[in-house]
Amino acid sequence: MNTDTSLDPMDNEDFDALDEILDDLRTRGEDVPQWEFCEGAMAALLCTRRLILPDEFFPLLLGTGDSQPGKPSGDEEDTHFKDDAQFERFLSLWTRRWNEVATALGINIETLEDERSYHPEVMDVRGAVAGLPEAERAELDGQELPAFAQVWALGFMFVVENWSDDWAAPRDKEIASMLDDALESIVILTEDDTEEPTVCMHSEDGPPSVSDERLNAFGAAIWAVYDLRQIWQSLGPRADPVRKTDEPGRNDPCFCGSGKKFKKCHGA
Repeated sequence: MNTDTSLDPMDNEDFDALDEILDDLRTRGEDVPQWEFCEGAMAALLCTRRLILPDEFFPLLLGTGDSQPGKPSGDEEDTHFKDDAQFERFLSLWTRRWNEVATALGINIETLEDERSYHPEVMDVRGAVAGLPEAERAELDGQELPAFAQVWALGFMFVVENWSDDWAAPRDKEIASMLDDALESIVILTEDDTEEPTVCMHSEDGPPSVSDERLNAFGAAIWAVYDLRQIWQSLGPRADPVRKTDEPGRNDPCFCGSGKKFKKCHGA
């Protein structure tokens, strides 16, 4: 994936534009995910041992199915882009973020404090809600709010589960163990943060909403993404097993056209 604008850094307006398109898609299909979910899915796609193209993953990730921009599919549960312009805008933003994340994951860093490292686009929803005026918070009472980076981790595991053949553990026990450990670091984030909150990631002076344990797990998950990308890049795409073609029976004519029986020719 590459475009002329691939090196332009993404800013808040770009992510807002992605959210707006996803919101519009959601008016035609309620299962369209949030960007944070897509962000996690993108990280997993970049780690996957083979290159999976948008034509393959968009229909499943976004729920567009067999639809075309401006043309719904035959399944009423599928959403669709309203027109070609909206699709091209989304694809352009997706590609820029893809190239941005790919560049970050391709750099040999020693600390996540390195500004070149991968920084997932995630939101502290609980912190944001906790900082709202009381009347607005009351409107959200009873709603289950995701823990910090939980939606990102769910998006990552969505790809692992839906492209399971490409994520199947290799025969090498040492590498398989490394793969399992790295995935477990991400799976941990799919669970709730039940520890005591100490930090607000939404604002420096906001009420605590994220625990120290969660922050440590988030850091471990980012390192796991680096590990997973390295593992699969070193192994490369899965090789299809070689299937032996059916040989003629021993008394059948040989395939070479000699006129002899197979057993007395190439089958000897």
